[in-house]
Amino acid sequence: MKACLLQKVLIAPETAITLSATEWDLLIRQARHAFLLARLSYLIDKVGITEQLSEAVQRHLRSGKVLSNKQKTAVKWETECIKKALVTTNIKPVFLKGGAYVYQDLPPMHGRIFSDVDIMVRKKDLELAERALILNGWIRKALTKYDQTYYREWMHELPPLISRKRQTVLDLHHTILPPTARITVNTEKLFENARECDGAYILAPIDMVLHSATHLFCDGELEHGMRDLVDLDALFRHFGQQETGFWRNLIERAGEVGLTLPLFYAVHFSKRLLETPIPDDVVNKLPVMSPLKKKGMDFLLSRALLPDHVSCEDRFTDLARWVLYVRSHYLRMPFYLLVPHLIRKAWKRRFDSEKDTAQ
Repeated sequence: MKACLLQKVLIAPETAITLSATEWDLLIRQARHAFLLARLSYLIDKVGITEQLSEAVQRHLRSGKVLSNKQKTAVKWETECIKKALVTTNIKPVFLKGGAYVYQDLPPMHGRIFSDVDIMVRKKDLELAERALILNGWIRKALTKYDQTYYREWMHELPPLISRKRQTVLDLHHTILPPTARITVNTEKLFENARECDGAYILAPIDMVLHSATHLFCDGELEHGMRDLVDLDALFRHFGQQETGFWRNLIERAGEVGLTLPLFYAVHFSKRLLETPIPDDVVNKLPVMSPLKKKGMDFLLSRALLPDHVSCEDRFTDLARWVLYVRSHYLRMPFYLLVPHLIRKAWKRRFDSEKDTAQ
């Protein structure tokens, strides 16, 4: 497996000062592909070496920071618009992932790039929340009848909603894994422990970590996997220091809500790829995975989680990402739904490709 320069600098930002111009060119390319240029800028600022870098490098780092700050402001405004749209329904949404980091001013928001805003409401409130959002300026993304069924009957979220004015994307969840998934999540416990904050909710710290882990290690879209792993690293470091009994409670909670496996992967790969300071007794208390399965997942995820850039790939990277894509669908859907779904997606992808070629 190829070494990744971005990975090395994320672990030890102070080493960035020793890089040559050629290495900086590669590092910036890797960081852009991973959506981590602004995060890199934040970490380099934090160790106090920005002013010692060349002006050309500083310009790239500033550009990443400007984009991140602009998106942060946009997300803050989006959270207010969502709360306002739902206020007449008495539904207080739970902000998830990036939206929660910004809403609560948590460390992962520093230098983060956003693709959408995610919220979660109870399933009984789903239809009312969707209707209120549509009445307040969001529209449904155009989908086929099959895709509508796929989202509404089998998935943990509705089809994406898009703001007519701002063109921002909103994902409306009712749980964090599909009801058809092989891993069963006790979603009600997540709602019960959610913390109210200024007219909305965010997940409790331990649940926030578990959701981030579940999103990363049960999803097949790993193009920005390194960014999500960096989020986990920041959450582990922050809550591990700030929350009393965090590590003990995290392990107990994972068993309680059914998310021990994603937590195992989060702990293992945070330590393996980013050297996250997780206590050894935490690792030892997690269930032991069979050596063969552990070796296989190391082979796959150690490749798939690196930036989607040619310099971070080897001859097995595409295979690893494809296997994990299929695995994610296997985890989310029973076999009788999975096979026709994958055939349909493969056919549609080929048809769309042929259509584009013809045009």
